[in-house]
Amino acid sequence: MSAGAALVTGAEYVAAITAHADDRRYRDAFQALALGLSEPGSTLFDFGSGPGLDARCYAEHGRRVLAYDIDPRMSDYFDAYCRDLIEAGTVTLQRGDYRQFLNSTPAARAELVVSNFAPLSLVSDLAELFAKFAALTSANGAVLASVLSPYYLGDLRYGWWWGNAARLAREGRYAVPGAQVPVWRRRVTEFARQCTPAFRLTEVFAGDQNRRLERGAWRPLTRCRFMFLLFRKSGAATTGDGRLSGR
Repeated sequence: MSAGAALVTGAEYVAAITAHADDRRYRDAFQALALGLSEPGSTLFDFGSGPGLDARCYAEHGRRVLAYDIDPRMSDYFDAYCRDLIEAGTVTLQRGDYRQFLNSTPAARAELVVSNFAPLSLVSDLAELFAKFAALTSANGAVLASVLSPYYLGDLRYGWWWGNAARLAREGRYAVPGAQVPVWRRRVTEFARQCTPAFRLTEVFAGDQNRRLERGAWRPLTRCRFMFLLFRKSGAATTGDGRLSGR
């Protein structure tokens, strides 16, 4: 993703995001991780749900899906793509601008918030967003987010990477111009700081292989455009296999 890239949405986005094997691999890995963390019958909240590709997958695997996206064309595609599931009541789509979303009352509490292909990288104030996630989730809820990796070596081809390297080291984050809003890249420690007090960052995964990283490991992230981050509610319990408990 280069700085200031043109906005691609709706059917154009679906064509672009399904055309390349690496994007399909990232999506498959994220979906597998989300399904592994949840149970059939549980409720997932899909933040930045886009055209509904993930929402449909989760619903077809027995999850109830509440979804939100800000983009009208994405939501129109979602409506058509998931029409049968929406009519069956297993998928619900919320539209509206971001401020409306933050001020809305959740229809139900979810066990897991999922956010694939980096919607959190488009949000400047993560503390505000995690406060909303706290209100959306049950007592033992969690957030699984795919975010842009600031360590990805493929970005070294861009001038904006070199121009922001010192800021990343100094401040833990930086933003570059995007098609609609600035696109943020943050170090893992910055995510850990901004998710508190409601959540704690518990696990980091290299997105291309869905590989859980040991504490302090970062080299695998240099090969991945995305890293997957798992945040659990402070004090939340899990089952022995790591799934969310206490539905």
